[in-house]
Amino acid sequence: MCGITGISEGSEVQTVERMMASLRHRGPDGGGLWWNEHYTLGHKRLSIIDLEGGAQPMGDSEGRSRIVFNGEIYNYPNLRKELGEDRFSTQSDTEVILHLYLEDPIGHVERLDGMFAYAIVEGNQVTLTRDPLGIKPLYVGRRDDGSFVFASEIEAALKACDNVQEFPPGHLYSSITGMARYYDLNPGPPYVADVETAKRGISERLDEAVSKRLIADVPVGVFLSGGLDSSLTAAFARRHKHPLDSFSVGTAESPDREYAWQVAEFLGTRHHEYIYTVKEAIEALPEVIRYLESFDCALVRSAIPNFFLARLARGYVKVALSGEGSDELFAGYDYLKGLSPDALEEELIYITRSLHNTNLQRCDRMSMAHGLEVRVPFLDVKLVDWAFRIPVSLKLSAPNGTEKWILRKVAEDILPESIVWRKKSKFAIGAGLGEALAQFAEKEISDAQFSREKEIGDGVFLRSKEELMYYRIFREQYPADKLLPLIGRSRSV
Repeated sequence: MCGITGISEGSEVQTVERMMASLRHRGPDGGGLWWNEHYTLGHKRLSIIDLEGGAQPMGDSEGRSRIVFNGEIYNYPNLRKELGEDRFSTQSDTEVILHLYLEDPIGHVERLDGMFAYAIVEGNQVTLTRDPLGIKPLYVGRRDDGSFVFASEIEAALKACDNVQEFPPGHLYSSITGMARYYDLNPGPPYVADVETAKRGISERLDEAVSKRLIADVPVGVFLSGGLDSSLTAAFARRHKHPLDSFSVGTAESPDREYAWQVAEFLGTRHHEYIYTVKEAIEALPEVIRYLESFDCALVRSAIPNFFLARLARGYVKVALSGEGSDELFAGYDYLKGLSPDALEEELIYITRSLHNTNLQRCDRMSMAHGLEVRVPFLDVKLVDWAFRIPVSLKLSAPNGTEKWILRKVAEDILPESIVWRKKSKFAIGAGLGEALAQFAEKEISDAQFSREKEIGDGVFLRSKEELMYYRIFREQYPADKLLPLIGRSRSV
């Protein structure tokens, strides 16, 4: 995992260095610069694979091309074998992308299994690509002189350009052929209606997704809140790794604490816990919002415990697995229960497509704030595609509307009943924040202030005093009016 930057002008070293400096938290292990007469590339490295030989920007042996890459390619060992081991001078997954590109500059991306954002320069040409669901971030912009800018985070892009846009997930841009979509979550009618078939398909794909995400040259652990998603992730990880470190956070009154310890003892993980106070959470808000690059109420709420969790985990491991994405795939939110089957299916597709600037943004920013890589097995493309073949009637079961019912049936075989049928609790609530932040905002902001300040753009409104509190902090750190189009808005608040 890393931070990448670049400008489509040669010798822009000072500007790219400023961009890299704002990404140093993403790459505390090293950095590199490269330029020719057409492009300047910068990279901040978090070493995960090939600790000694994976420095970037990386070039091919003939000097034709250079790459800066953020992410992990999980099938890189197999791709190396297909390409021929004798072609490689490093053990890194980065070099695999470069060789694939040289064989097929456009179609190569469809052979990659992983999370990624990268740029490849060849002469006066550039190619940018982002993974199918946008697990890894990428932003682009055009300067007044016409030059092109890209970076892993908004703040870095703003160092070089006022006009910043998000690069869309599942797309590849070539300066020769333009922008093209290579992946679209557009499922057809569900057809896996048999419960046992659906269970088996989920279990097999989740086990494979977790297994390949344990590959690393550094220690790997797992986030464990004691909820269904993190507990399943930990259970599958424990099949393949021992000892396994698990991590949880909460206030002293957090309902998650008991469940996390229960799962840890059941699975036999080495469990680590951090207990924080509401006062700490409030004091952390400016730092959390600066890293998060958002003021969305639901994101900020969950980002605070996520921030403490990543900080805790980074003291023991360099990579952690998370249960992110399960609620979107398997109908885990309360607000979904009132929807008709057709509307529910459409909503699940929408919120999964939107993850790149909602929960995935929070997951990426809070972990990378501490130089921790987080991997999300539920968002493996094979599992995502399978999940949308399962009818919503198996996800949100009638008549009681049990959320993630089919996933609970998978868990019945491998987790305690108290965990399997535990009611869904949002991370911020389970981690002990509850309504504390909303109550704090109520004291800080009057009704008149909220009425006066709630409209922040043409037809864009803040939804609560709590969100206004976050927006005020965001506005102090970023040009808020310019960045409104980049701010994802969570449907479940």
